[in-house]
Amino acid sequence: MNRNITDAWSALLPPQRQGEFWHRYILGVYALMERLLLHFPKLLLENCASGGGRYDAGMLYYSPQIWCSDNTDAIARLKIQYGTSFGFPIRSIGSHVAACPSHQTGRTTPFSTRAVVAMSGTFGYELNPGVLNEMEKSAVQIQIKQYKKLWETVCMGSYHRLTNPMQNGWYTAWMSVSQDKKQAVESCVVIDPQANAPVLRLYLCGLLPDVVYCDGSGNKYKDAALMHGGLVLPMQKGNYPALQIVLKMIEK
Repeated sequence: MNRNITDAWSALLPPQRQGEFWHRYILGVYALMERLLLHFPKLLLENCASGGGRYDAGMLYYSPQIWCSDNTDAIARLKIQYGTSFGFPIRSIGSHVAACPSHQTGRTTPFSTRAVVAMSGTFGYELNPGVLNEMEKSAVQIQIKQYKKLWETVCMGSYHRLTNPMQNGWYTAWMSVSQDKKQAVESCVVIDPQANAPVLRLYLCGLLPDVVYCDGSGNKYKDAALMHGGLVLPMQKGNYPALQIVLKMIEK
């Protein structure tokens, strides 16, 4: 299941029925996974999408999380995970902080930006920890603690796409809101920083009406201001900077 089959055919099928091969093959994969989980009901299987070819509802039944692409470049993942979110829940999307420069694109992306993108899914690390510097090792500990705090909101809450990366080449933004709507996590990656750029304003979604939210810096916002006036982000410079803002309800 880790690569596409070449010269796909079956000696058990006559020529006019060779078209059944792929269907029968996938039924066999389902049967294998069924037997595995029957004997080991607590086993967690993570399916591999192989570029998206086997990221489907049938596989999701047996493996609650799926590696959605071997392209682990954080900037490329913005479009990949955006598209995947239309068909599958966020908690099923396998997304990791990968090594840099990217093995697929050669692009270098800040460690913090890679973490922000990876936290829009199952979160993990796809790299050799032995080559991390001390600052990166410290960041890993902080990121893991942060994701544990945000997991329920990100994976069990509602997901909102604030921009379309297929059309917006300046920045990509998204957010998650907890089921009780008392916490929201807003994420933004600036792909192409602009000189003399207009104000970067994000119109949030899914918040409770008539309440006040507070961010990590102590700034307070009415829900209507965030959803209709927008959340103004500070100017971002450099290569692929990212922001992650956590909002918590403090009063009704």
